Amino acid sequence: MAAPAAEEVLARVEKEEAEKLKLISVNKELELEFDLGNLLACDPNAPSVSAFRQQNKDEFLRALARDNTQLLINQVWTLPTEKLQEAIVAKLPEPATRLPREKPVPKPRAPTRWEEFAKLKGIQKKKKTNLMWDEVNKEWRRRWGYKRAKDDTKDWMIEVPHTADPNEDQFAKRMKAKTERVAKNELNRLRNIARSEKMKVPGVGLTPTDQPTKAELGKPMHVAKVSTASVGRFQDKLPKEKEPRNMGKKRKFQPLIGDFAAEKSKQLDILKVMDSKKPVLNMTKAVNRQMREEDAEEAAKRRKGGKKGSRGGKQQGGKKGKGKGPGRGKQAKGKGFGGKRKHK
Repeated sequence: MAAPAAEEVLARVEKEEAEKLKLISVNKELELEFDLGNLLACDPNAPSVSAFRQQNKDEFLRALARDNTQLLINQVWTLPTEKLQEAIVAKLPEPATRLPREKPVPKPRAPTRWEEFAKLKGIQKKKKTNLMWDEVNKEWRRRWGYKRAKDDTKDWMIEVPHTADPNEDQFAKRMKAKTERVAKNELNRLRNIARSEKMKVPGVGLTPTDQPTKAELGKPMHVAKVSTASVGRFQDKLPKEKEPRNMGKKRKFQPLIGDFAAEKSKQLDILKVMDSKKPVLNMTKAVNRQMREEDAEEAAKRRKGGKKGSRGGKQQGGKKGKGKGPGRGKQAKGKGFGGKRKHK
């Protein structure tokens, strides 16, 4: 087999180079407007309507986006470049197009109470290093977090102070102190957020006010009552004390998945009541209802009779009554009822 001629090899190489140049070279009637600071390219050329109708729409738009992106990349490679960490990067100029923000510019954060105090006293913040020397382990360790220096949570024995109770659990005391510190820090964080948002600063328990209302006094008192071991069961009530609202027993609902036998029996009882021609009569409930109605009628009659008697008594006492009231004592001879006299 004869070896290919040198002219054919050169022609093939030139053809491949031309195809490569064709991939990166794009011809436009009007040049694009570039803003390399924002990596923005604006195409003022109107798209071909006939090509858009003849070709596939997706392929036409994809080809148009590819050509404009290629022109933008060609412009980027005209900028000065530098090598950074085994990569060639281009130095972008300052943006020329001012893009609008989606959201407003964030406001500066309000200073905390400590920052205001430090600014007033001229206290400068000193940055601490992340590592510090641990005298116990004789090595450099982190100042905070896992495996930190001076970590007292890993102690298996704690010396009891002379002033402390010997029966007191020092490990529980240390954990309680840590929990209180965490809660205090969280409260201070919430207070700083409330101050920055100009909201009401949260307090603990009964916050001092000028004139606390009855509800503001009743809720802390109820909380203090139910804080006992018996949940306030044996606490005495004050005279005329009422239960605070929204503090009663919560409604208990049956679970969706539970005792299927009890649910089945309850549904069958309901069906029996619905299918029975004679309704089931609860004698106790009926008797109680009848007694309540009779008591209500008797009470209404007594109220009605009492009103009539009180009116008659007023008329009788006004005209003839004993005592030292005004208009009394002058008609002692007349013994008639209702102010009537006997004439001789």
